[in-house]
Amino acid sequence: MKKYPLRRALLAGAIALSVTGTMTAVPAQAQFGFGGIVYDPTNYASNVLQAARALQQINNQIQQIQNQATSLINEAKNLASLPVSTLSTLQSQVNQTRQLLSEAQRIAYDVQSIQQAFDGRYKGAALTGDHAQMVANANARWEDSVGALEDALRVQAGVVGNIDGARASIDTLVGASQSASGALQAAQAGNQLLALQSQQLADLTAAIAAQGRAQALESARNAAIEAEARERFRRFRGKN
Repeated sequence: MKKYPLRRALLAGAIALSVTGTMTAVPAQAQFGFGGIVYDPTNYASNVLQAARALQQINNQIQQIQNQATSLINEAKNLASLPVSTLSTLQSQVNQTRQLLSEAQRIAYDVQSIQQAFDGRYKGAALTGDHAQMVANANARWEDSVGALEDALRVQAGVVGNIDGARASIDTLVGASQSASGALQAAQAGNQLLALQSQQLADLTAAIAAQGRAQALESARNAAIEAEARERFRRFRGKN
């Protein structure tokens, strides 16, 4: 190997020039060959960017679909009906109170009935008839008062009996309102609570009406007793 130092130097110089020439021949937009396949970095970067943009568009579409599905689910919840109802209980309580009022003794809650009773027993000729008629009318008025007091007590008892049912309905409706899954359920619970309040006001009105009826008849009976007493006194003085 020491015999050919010049040849070795020339061979190394030729290899260096060959490599330099090859590197100079590569264009600014580099391409590399691997097994016959040309690799272009710039084109590859552009393709990657396009793929990323396409993927982002797909993700945006998926998000829109998810938002639409969520909106539909919320709308379905808003349209869902309340699973509980106390209307039948409220209607039953109202009907019970109405039944008690319709069973009023002697004088019904009716303008014509009241007018007839007062014309026959509480004023006018009813207070100036003969002794037997005056006694009969006085007894009828007493029965009117007793019957009205009994009716008032029955209505009051019915109203008090409805309190437990009203309390149970309130608990049910408040619980349903707090766990409502949508606007419709909340509105229905609120409507039923308003219906319950109306039923309680109806009970209160009935109790006041029954009590007022009893007091009015008792006051009318006392007024009739006073009028009869004056008539009896007038007759007594006329005989003397």
